[in-house]
Amino acid sequence: MDCFGITETGKQRETNQDQFLIGDLRKSLEVFQTSLNVDNHTQLFGGSQGKLLLVADGMGGHQSGERASSLAVDTFAVYALNSLNWFYRLKEDNDEDFVEELIDALEKCQNAVLAEGASFPERRGMGTTLTMAYIIWPRAYIVHAGDSRCYLFRSGKLRQITKDHTVAQQFVDQGALQPQQAEDSKWSHMVWNVLGGRDDELKPEVHKFQLAAGDTLMLCTDGLTRHVGDQQIADLQSRDLSAMDICLRLVD
Repeated sequence: MDCFGITETGKQRETNQDQFLIGDLRKSLEVFQTSLNVDNHTQLFGGSQGKLLLVADGMGGHQSGERASSLAVDTFAVYALNSLNWFYRLKEDNDEDFVEELIDALEKCQNAVLAEGASFPERRGMGTTLTMAYIIWPRAYIVHAGDSRCYLFRSGKLRQITKDHTVAQQFVDQGALQPQQAEDSKWSHMVWNVLGGRDDELKPEVHKFQLAAGDTLMLCTDGLTRHVGDQQIADLQSRDLSAMDICLRLVD
């Protein structure tokens, strides 16, 4: 798997409240003392248990938004690391407990953001989106809250896997707005489902599906999608480029 991430402050704001993480979950053994020759590190580290991809977009003021997104990504990564027994036992025909673990991880992030806001009055109301992909070939698990996105590019077609948790998208679902009107609507800036914020009720969105050779997953914040349309994203994905090149060109 070819993976790459990038985040860019842009030309208007002084701070960047977006965070991302790309990680490889592995079994490991820390040897304190042994008579064996452990120069061969394959004896200490097991094979990959899957790729973990996270993106978060903070909100609530310059420092508060950055803190909220950082806290969410860090909390999720630590929770995943300390819950590896679920990853090791993951079987394709019995993964409901694992999905519940992912939802629980998102709720742990929610609690961490809320607790920080309660401890520091100046950060009260801070929040963040969080979109996570866990890939253990050929399966992909997505957990999501907010208006960041996960896309799947397959056989020349781009499909948005996650739904935007905005008031504008609710109007689209109810037939009150056309999809093309939602992007420019004032309601597109109102996110109703985030970690933290002013509502302690979280509604995680979960997806699981099979990947195929040649698929591309892309996680991004609205810092990209408000300026670069789906067709432009698809055109870049269809070219024979590395993940790094695609990311750099999308930012450009």
